[in-house]
Amino acid sequence: MDAAIVVGVDGSPTAWSALTWAAEDAERRGLPLRIVHVREPWLAEHPLGASGERETLTQRCDRLLAGSAARARECAPGSRISTAIVTGAVIERLKTESETADTVVVGSRGFGGFAGLVLGSVGLGLAGYAQSPVVVVRRLPSDGAGEIVVGYDGSPCADMALEYALAQAAARRSRLRVLHGQRYPVVSPHPVGYGPLPIDEVPDIGQRLIAWREKYPDIELIASMIRDHPVPALAAASRDADLVVVGARGLGGFTSAMLGSVSHGILHRSHCPVAVVGALRRRS
Repeated sequence: MDAAIVVGVDGSPTAWSALTWAAEDAERRGLPLRIVHVREPWLAEHPLGASGERETLTQRCDRLLAGSAARARECAPGSRISTAIVTGAVIERLKTESETADTVVVGSRGFGGFAGLVLGSVGLGLAGYAQSPVVVVRRLPSDGAGEIVVGYDGSPCADMALEYALAQAAARRSRLRVLHGQRYPVVSPHPVGYGPLPIDEVPDIGQRLIAWREKYPDIELIASMIRDHPVPALAAASRDADLVVVGARGLGGFTSAMLGSVSHGILHRSHCPVAVVGALRRRS
């Protein structure tokens, strides 16, 4: 049985965008779509202070899933769609979903927390810790750009990100732009860490990409060397991209941290959906 695209919904605006992205991706790649709403156990079935006939929590959850499934069918009429209500903490339950999912998709901001923040706790909590790629959707590209962008530094996570990006490009019949930069120091002399990159030994990206070009001969693959810090470079490229793909961890930074500074930075700055492919990804 094919692994499903799992999308978490909570009725927030970015969750609807995530649902649209997930439905279209499922149809494009011929995968089932699983729509999940996490019901937190500490929420009351009946609103406090409610009088008369009021919608219960169970009824609200059922209505949300029914509406989500109807929307998904409009976006992807050919997809196999299922829905589920699961009970528990949102991040933990979506991590569990990632154990059998092809991809987990979430909106960048839910109803909880501070609405002014660009990225919510769920996206940050999943990225780098899930066992499948995690796609965080803030907004959908207004027009299909026909380009996927992937950040590549030669690390194991970057190789997994490149593999995922190539699969996405193949399904979309898009070109793939590989942005490759020189390594940067863990401790930067610049206040915000986005200063010039030092001269360092640069992996031969051309040699590394030969095997991938042979595996995906129909994809236009463009390799670009960047001299800027990866975060602003990827953010700039995201303005004209349909998707940015990064590995959860690169070559720099603290190896004990599951989410690196580049993946963390682009999640906050990207103008298009971001896929984070983590160190825990299952290999087929």
